[in-house]
Amino acid sequence: MGSIIDNAHDQQQDATHEASPAATTGTAAATPAPVVAPTAATYQPAPVENPNEAIVELDEPLQRGNTTVTHVTVRKPMSGELRGVSLVDLLNLEVNALRKVLPRITTPSLTDHEVGRLDPADMVELGSKVAAFLVRKSVKAEAFLTA
Repeated sequence: MGSIIDNAHDQQQDATHEASPAATTGTAAATPAPVVAPTAATYQPAPVENPNEAIVELDEPLQRGNTTVTHVTVRKPMSGELRGVSLVDLLNLEVNALRKVLPRITTPSLTDHEVGRLDPADMVELGSKVAAFLVRKSVKAEAFLTA
């Protein structure tokens, strides 16, 4: 009975020596290779698109002190953030309505003055994102299917 256990132990040691780099190179016991966790350079999860946010790359970046704002995240406004503004004006991309709402729903938070200094193409892009948030999902899906 002892021989079965001894044979199993010998086989396990043989397998360990065959897999060991020291067994093939003839050097002393080698240290095991470190396990390396994936880094940001090797592993990037696919960005999850949030249907309540839109990222806009500005054609004409804004200068804010020593910082240059090149991208603005617009999030879907809540009803309270639309106070004092006509929804029809937002859907029509009316500049004064956008100047009231954009500072409330952008990251970095744009000031009224910065919104007034936006390139017109950037204002239209930001306004179209806001207008798209005001449309029901079923209408968007229907428009997508017919377009």
